[in-house]
Amino acid sequence: MASNSSLENTIDKILNHTESNILSSLDSALSESRQKLDDSVSTLEQEYDQIISNGRKEADKIEKQIIGSSDLKARNKQLTTVEESIDKVFAKALDEIANADRSGDYSNLIKSLLDESTKNLGTNEVIVFTNSKDKDIVQSNLSQYPGAEFSSETIDCLGGVKVKSKDGAMTFDNTLDAKIQRLKPLIRKDITTQFGVGN
Repeated sequence: MASNSSLENTIDKILNHTESNILSSLDSALSESRQKLDDSVSTLEQEYDQIISNGRKEADKIEKQIIGSSDLKARNKQLTTVEESIDKVFAKALDEIANADRSGDYSNLIKSLLDESTKNLGTNEVIVFTNSKDKDIVQSNLSQYPGAEFSSETIDCLGGVKVKSKDGAMTFDNTLDAKIQRLKPLIRKDITTQFGVGN
C-alpha cells in the first residue's frame, strides 16, 4: 500500500512538474505572440499609411491628368474657334479688296507698292506685272520709274504688282495676295494673343 502511495506521489510530482512546464511554455508562447502581434501592428500601420499615401498621390496624379486633358481640350477648342473666325474675317476682307473701287487712295497704294518693289530689287530696270483691273492705274504710275516696263501679260491676283528685274535674276511679289500672306501670321498671332489663347 505504501508503494502505491509512493507511486502516486511520484506521478503527482511528474504531472505537476509537466503542468508547470507546459504552463510556463504557454505563458512564454503567449508573451512571444503578443510581442509579435504588437510589432506587426506597428508594421501594418506603417504599411497602411504608405498605401493610403501612395493612393492619394496616384489620385492627385490622375486628377491633374484629367484637369490637364480638359484644359488642353478647352484650349484647342478656343484655338479652333478663333482660327475659324480669323479665316472668315480674312475671306471677307479679301472679297472687299477684290471688289474695291480702283480710284483715289488705291492709286497711292499702287505707287507705294511700286516704290517698295524697286527699292527691294535695287533697280528701276524692271518689268511690272499686274491683273486686268489694275492695269490702267499701274501704267499711269510707271512714268515715275525710268527704265520700268509694263508687261502686257496679266497675273491672277487681287491687286498690286509683281516686279521682275529685266535680266530675270530677281522677282519681288508685291501683290495684295502676297502682302496678306506675309502679314497673316502676324495678324493671327496678335488676335490669338488678344483672346488669351496664343500662349
